[in-house]
Amino acid sequence: MPQLNPGPWFTILLMSWVIFLALMMLKTMSFKDMNYPTSPSLNTTSPKPWNWPWF
Repeated sequence: MPQLNPGPWFTILLMSWVIFLALMMLKTMSFKDMNYPTSPSLNTTSPKPWNWPWF
């Protein structure tokens, strides 16, 4: 029964996944994020108290 012999197709399956994952990794790593992180502002403002009309 040839379907029980994993030799011929398992190597092809394994190599195709390795190539596929390598190509996807190269494409993912070449992606550049356009939204660069900025440092938080140094100006801190104090919060204004709320006006509670019912208290």
